[in-house]
Amino acid sequence: MNNEQELIPHLFRTEYSKIVSVLSKLFGFDQIEIAEDIAGDTFLTATETWGLKGIPPNPTAWLYNVAKNKAKNHLQRAKLFENKIAPEIKINLATNQEIELDLSESNINDSQLQMMFAICNPAISVESQIGLSLRILCGFGIDEIADAFLSNKETINKRLLRAKEKLRTEKVKIELPGIQEINDRLDVVLTTLYLLFSEGYYSSSQNKTLRKDLCLEAIRLCYMLVENNATNKPPVNALLSLMCFHASRFEARTDDNGELVLYNDQDSALWNKDLIEKGEYFLNQAAQGNKISKYHTEAAIAYWHTIKDDSKNKWENILQLYNQLLQIEYSPMAALNRTFALSMANGKNAAIIEAEKLKLTDNHFYYVLLGELYTGIDNNKAKQNFEAALVLAKTDSDKKAISTKINNIV
Repeated sequence: MNNEQELIPHLFRTEYSKIVSVLSKLFGFDQIEIAEDIAGDTFLTATETWGLKGIPPNPTAWLYNVAKNKAKNHLQRAKLFENKIAPEIKINLATNQEIELDLSESNINDSQLQMMFAICNPAISVESQIGLSLRILCGFGIDEIADAFLSNKETINKRLLRAKEKLRTEKVKIELPGIQEINDRLDVVLTTLYLLFSEGYYSSSQNKTLRKDLCLEAIRLCYMLVENNATNKPPVNALLSLMCFHASRFEARTDDNGELVLYNDQDSALWNKDLIEKGEYFLNQAAQGNKISKYHTEAAIAYWHTIKDDSKNKWENILQLYNQLLQIEYSPMAALNRTFALSMANGKNAAIIEAEKLKLTDNHFYYVLLGELYTGIDNNKAKQNFEAALVLAKTDSDKKAISTKINNIV
């Protein structure tokens, strides 16, 4: 990242939520908009200053220092308003200007962990919990949240505003709840991190096939859960294992032009062995529980994908795991991925029959898979499916890859 046009969006993704969490913990949840305004203004200042003076030696430290100063200025103005302008109004805000904003790594982690569980409060709907988490903890834009919920910006904005107001009315505190409440809320926290990682790994926004910054942020937040005794649960380890296995194939998953490289064409020499070992470690840790979650099963599937072996035994194991996953929680994408495993285990003809039953006609991956399955069996149908996929594809790299497949059909 050599210039501010690349660096600032990256830092916004990784640092904005940290600043908001620490400020919100200091001010209280009822002042979260102030925390968001200060964090946003910090990045606006960075854009203006770095464009003129260049990027500072330590950009993150620069951002934290500016955020601290803006927070102190806000506290001073609030104190002045309370004491001189409107002494009869008591502002519900910590207005002691001597308060030091602690942006140490330990306080950031504590604040974000507490924020996770404060947002995932049953006082608001699960959709609102996930939406707020994606916005406040993960730095998602409203467009990205709308895409995740297959909704529109106006609906999402209203939902988030209502959710914030409800949490204020309920006087929700930014702190870790009791053990039972942690257990009750953990599913939504993990769903949020899963969505964050998935958006990075199967990105359909910002015209990129893979957004590593989102994946790495999801891994960091999941590590926080593992490192805290109260949240170090088997499904958390299973999700972290899943992320490590997928992340191990980052470098092989796209080529030098940023285009997607399908699994069978990946260079296994580029797979990260350290991440594979970490995935195995966390999968073993996840085995300590007595309940199998969807993350356990997906992690086991991802584990088999780190073994470069096209034997029927491997794909039969993966197929059985997909059968188990669909029983735990059905999803169209899992069903689609199962048909690929079916083709590898039992042949293309069996997979075509199962794939066409899914009728995922709004998903370009569906048509890509059918194109692959029909190639060599009925090339006309293969071409028709690839052409349908091309119409639905969103990123330039996906479109190029599909066009290449169309041109390669004899």
